[in-house]
Amino acid sequence: MNTTPILKALPCALGLLVLVAALPLRAQTTAPANAVATPTAAAPSATAPIGAAPGTEGAVVVPGAPPAANADYRLSPNDLLSFDVFGVPDMKRDVRVDASGQLSLPLIGAVQVAGLTAQAAEDLIAARYEEKYLMDPQVSLFIKEFTTQRIAIEGAVTRPGIYPVTGQLTLLRALALSGGFAPYADVKQIVVYRHGANGAREQFTYDLDQVRAGQQKDPDIRADDVIVVQRNARRTALRDSLFSDILSTLNPFN
Repeated sequence: MNTTPILKALPCALGLLVLVAALPLRAQTTAPANAVATPTAAAPSATAPIGAAPGTEGAVVVPGAPPAANADYRLSPNDLLSFDVFGVPDMKRDVRVDASGQLSLPLIGAVQVAGLTAQAAEDLIAARYEEKYLMDPQVSLFIKEFTTQRIAIEGAVTRPGIYPVTGQLTLLRALALSGGFAPYADVKQIVVYRHGANGAREQFTYDLDQVRAGQQKDPDIRADDVIVVQRNARRTALRDSLFSDILSTLNPFN
């Protein structure tokens, strides 16, 4: 039996089968030319806040967007603020806290704001304007850019280093970040170093036993604070003495 014609016709048959199979798929995916689009109601967005303004229902939070500073955030050098006085449009502007912690504002000049919350800075600036220039000024400060808060923990702790800070932080919480105390730590001598309003270095010493017992307030820790956990001098000296005695006993050349 001669099979040559069948073999020659086989590729054509396969091509026809592929074309026929593709026709329904094309009919499903291609809309008619005269088709009219029917509007459909969009589902409410899960990201739209309650009470949002019309037209913002589809707003999406962009991943990686800078977080907003909370109410407890204290202003630091290089922070960028939006400054405004209600009813005085010429006052509105963006101002940046300089390296010395001051804002340069129209009429009143430099105002020291580093270490203050935005609300406290608003009250201070309003008082300065009310002294000579405005009657009952309504000052508004909005933090547009803020520096990452960091603290340093060193001394007799398990993991000394520099730690980023978000939100309100106290001494007990800060020490917990460092993983606890190293051997021979003196918990009665916790020293906190801080830059004061005038640039002077301030020093505070705390007894952690009293803080834990509620006899002393758990102090707030601010950005750029340095916490030093001192070593117990007597226990360290005793350890060194014991090691020295053991080495002397084991040394055959003594």
